[in-house]
Amino acid sequence: MNAGEFEPVRGVPDLYVHDTGMYDTDEYGAVYVYDAERPIVIDTGTGANRESLFETIDEVGIGREELTWILATHAHLDHAGGAGHLAERYPNAEVRVPEKGVRHLVDPGALVAGTKSAVRDQWQYYDEPAPVPENRIAGVAEGDRIDLGDRELVVHEAPGHAPHHAFYHEPDADVVFTADAAGIYVPEVDTVRPTSPPPQFDLDQCLRDLSAIEEIDPDYLCFGHFGPREYDPSLIGEAKRAYVEWVEAVREKREDLGDDDAVVDHFEETSRDVEFWNPERARADASLNSRGVLTYLDRVDEESEE
Repeated sequence: MNAGEFEPVRGVPDLYVHDTGMYDTDEYGAVYVYDAERPIVIDTGTGANRESLFETIDEVGIGREELTWILATHAHLDHAGGAGHLAERYPNAEVRVPEKGVRHLVDPGALVAGTKSAVRDQWQYYDEPAPVPENRIAGVAEGDRIDLGDRELVVHEAPGHAPHHAFYHEPDADVVFTADAAGIYVPEVDTVRPTSPPPQFDLDQCLRDLSAIEEIDPDYLCFGHFGPREYDPSLIGEAKRAYVEWVEAVREKREDLGDDDAVVDHFEETSRDVEFWNPERARADASLNSRGVLTYLDRVDEESEE
């Protein structure tokens, strides 16, 4: 699948995955369109390539008056940046996001500033988000259910990645929309890579979020990056190990170099060994994730001194 294209999710009736073409990397950004009785779009991409998403929704057969829900897994702009634009195009759709993310989508100014600081020159791949009207948005919390008419989504808070983050479970098809709670699944190498953005990544909570998915034991996982795959319990174990090993690697490199900028430079340099996305994105990913772990380590140290 290439940027702007969509295809059915194998094994899950009425579900489609759309490739946003994020960061000029095929399949990096996944948006899910569920053609249920009350149709829903799960995540929105950055908003930069929204016209192709509109075309996908049209081709699936969902009219502009028919879309019922626009559901973001969290407020990070690579997942929710298009929410306001979708709300403008689909006048009857209600926007939902975990409660701590509502204010960011209503007034995205602070979120834009934080994103620019975090992603740096990668901002070129984003678009200025449109605010979501307050009367069109509400928060969701643990255990809430989103009514799709002939099925429903169950909300599971997953704040390890960010406080405003959740994953969603559809029990009938037994599919989990993981967002970033299970890391980034890379089909080319059949493994999970951690995602640990600043400033609120939390390793311990991230491991608990992975355990929550493990306890559900679904049939399918719909990742926010690189799309869906059948569930394999060993994948969650791999993800846990990857997160622990990644945090330990950053910790050890900080002790070795004694300078956080040098730590980030080191992981940016070693990102050249990553072959499954473009070098620019690999470098940016290494920078973002290493800075997130350094911030987490500082917070752990501060808490231990209290």
